[in-house]
Amino acid sequence: MSVTTIRGRIAYFGPSGTFTEQALLSQADLAALERVPYATVPDVLDAVERRETDYGFVPIENSIEGTVNFTQDALVFDHDLLIQREVVLDIEHCVVGRPGTTLDAIAVLHSIPVATAQCHTFIRTNLHNADVRTANSTADAARLAAESSESTVAALAPRSAAEHYGLAVLAENVADHQGNQTRFVLVGKDSVPAKTGHDKTGLVVFQRADEPGSLISILQEFAARRINLSNLLSRPTKRGGLGDYCFIMYADGHIEDELVADALRELHAKQGSVKFLGSYPAAGEHAHSAREHADARWREADDWVGELRSRIAR
Repeated sequence: MSVTTIRGRIAYFGPSGTFTEQALLSQADLAALERVPYATVPDVLDAVERRETDYGFVPIENSIEGTVNFTQDALVFDHDLLIQREVVLDIEHCVVGRPGTTLDAIAVLHSIPVATAQCHTFIRTNLHNADVRTANSTADAARLAAESSESTVAALAPRSAAEHYGLAVLAENVADHQGNQTRFVLVGKDSVPAKTGHDKTGLVVFQRADEPGSLISILQEFAARRINLSNLLSRPTKRGGLGDYCFIMYADGHIEDELVADALRELHAKQGSVKFLGSYPAAGEHAHSAREHADARWREADDWVGELRSRIAR
C-alpha cells in the first residue's frame, strides 16, 4: 500500500506518554517528525489550522465508548482540515501509582472521563474508596500521581506513562471489555492523499429539510452503488433547535473512485450542503470485491451511455 510521504512538524494530544503518542510512534514516518504536544484536542487542531504545525494527530473513536465527539464535532463544525490517515491502537488501561501501594489504599484516582468510562466496573468493584478526578489526559493523570506527596494518589493511564513518570503498574488491563481499541486520525490542511486501493472517505451531509425519507434518500446513493458505509452517525448542527441534525458518514473507497465521486456529486446536487472530510488510507484489512465489481459495472454502464450519446444527430 502506497502512503503519501509526510514531512514537517506534527502536533499531537499530549503530554508525552499518552495513547495518542503511542499510536503516533507506531508509524515510522510520523515518529521521525518533530513532535509538538498540546494539552487538548482543539489545541492540536488549532495549531494545524493556523499552520503552526503541518499535521495533527488526535483520537476519534473507541471500540467501547464509540465516537470521541469533541474530536468529531471539531472537524465537522470548527475546522477545515482533511484526514490524511487513520491508525488503530490496542488500548491497555493500567492503574499506576507508587510502588507498593495496594488498590484498597488508593484514595484518589486521576484520569480522563473517556478512560474511566471504559473501566467503570473495575473502578466500582476494586477502587470503591477512590475519589475519581478529571485530568487533561491519561499521561497528565500519571504526572499528577507522580508529583503528589501522598502514596494513596494513583492514575488510570498507559503503561508507557507509568514508565515515563517512574510509577509502578498496580493493576494491568483493567478495561471492562476485551479488545479495547482506539482509532486515531492524522489531519492536514490542504492535500488529499493518493488512492491506495484500501481507503476511506469521510463526509458530512446537512439536510435541506427534516422530512420523511430524507435519511433513506442519502443512504440510497451508497446502496445503489454498493458502497459500504463503515460508520454512520448523526450530530446536532449546533445552529438550530432540537431535531436539526447532520449526518456524518465514512464510506469505503476514495474520491478518485468513480462510484464514490458519483455518489458525492449526487448528494451535493440533492442535499445542497456536503462537507468533505477527506479520502485517506484505511487501517486494517477488509474485502473490496463488492466495490470493485460495482466500479466495473459503473464503467461499463458509462461506456454504454457514452455510445448511445454518440448517435445523437448534430
